[in-house]
Amino acid sequence: MSTANREVIRAFIQEVLNEGHFERMSDLVKEDFIELDPLPGQQQGREGLKGVIVQMRTAFPDMHWTVFEQIAEGDKVVTRFAWTGTHRDRFLGIPATGKPVEVKGVVIDRLEAGKMAESRILMDTLSLMQQLGVIPAPAPAS
Repeated sequence: MSTANREVIRAFIQEVLNEGHFERMSDLVKEDFIELDPLPGQQQGREGLKGVIVQMRTAFPDMHWTVFEQIAEGDKVVTRFAWTGTHRDRFLGIPATGKPVEVKGVVIDRLEAGKMAESRILMDTLSLMQQLGVIPAPAPAS
């Protein structure tokens, strides 16, 4: 079960997040999917998840996710990742800056019957806002 769940998450990252094949979501994500830590304005369900991914891929059209570690046990898969992209369109109310970003994070997914049922994603949004120039970066150590 753990290996199969890991493959579902890897397929979601590669095919949906990196390649934009949204039609694959019906095979990988339950219709009543629950995002436990949604982005501002994110709706619940598969369509809510799709909406936020479309928003991200529009704002960062070259978005690419890389998996660094993945641990699967029972019905859960924990993934440590980073995504990169260039800010080309409005995101969370922030107009395009043209700046490249790298955002690190961890996500805990729970699966049911081979599909994503719940997700809790924790991303370094402070770093993202600093990279976009919305929040000042800390002064270099002297």
